[in-house]
Amino acid sequence: MQLTLVHARYQLLETMRIPVAVFGSAFFPAAAMLFFVVPFAGKDPVAATYATASMVTFSVMSANIFQYGVGVAEDRDQPWSPYTRTLPAGPAPRFAGRVMARLVLTYLSLIPVVVIGATLTEARVSPAAFLLALATVAVVSVPFTLMGLAIGYSLPSKAAIVVAQLVFFPLAFGGGLLSAPDQAPGFIEAVAPYLPTRGAVELMWAAVGEYPLNPLSMIMLGAWVVGLAALAGWAYRRDEGRRFS
Repeated sequence: MQLTLVHARYQLLETMRIPVAVFGSAFFPAAAMLFFVVPFAGKDPVAATYATASMVTFSVMSANIFQYGVGVAEDRDQPWSPYTRTLPAGPAPRFAGRVMARLVLTYLSLIPVVVIGATLTEARVSPAAFLLALATVAVVSVPFTLMGLAIGYSLPSKAAIVVAQLVFFPLAFGGGLLSAPDQAPGFIEAVAPYLPTRGAVELMWAAVGEYPLNPLSMIMLGAWVVGLAALAGWAYRRDEGRRFS
């Protein structure tokens, strides 16, 4: 545990020294709240609450795909990362420390969205729902963390940036994050349940409201987690084999 905390502190300090890295994860969801949610759904308590939950999911997705995808790829280019992988402590403290640090940064990136939702819209949740939503954030981070790790360990940093961008927007749009619940165009509603973003946002909607979960979305979210975990593990072992065999 002590080694995990050391790695987490190192990751946090490294990121905080470049504040734009934190600002970037929060900017797009906050901008979407200001330009789309506040003027169009801000006066409807139910719509504003669901829209804020969507932007929270958007922010979680952005933070994890880019922080892990680009961050891991960049770390692999530095001499420090290969060195730590040769230490006798093994990979567990390093992985756990990275996850812990990134989860803290994910919560920090949500602050602007939550503040905008609370002050500029009629979105309202009970204290219990708010705490449930906070816990749900950690749950919905899982598939996007695994996706980021798969990208980061599979590709060099320049390619990882491009792939993260190419993956991010189709998943956000296709999962229905940019529309009200069950109000997306027909082709989006047909595709959405098969994407991890839909399962994630439905969990957030259910946490802050009374949205009924779609069993297909939940099954597919679980399938995505299993598949992405296998892909991330394969990418890690492949990178380790190339560097240290």
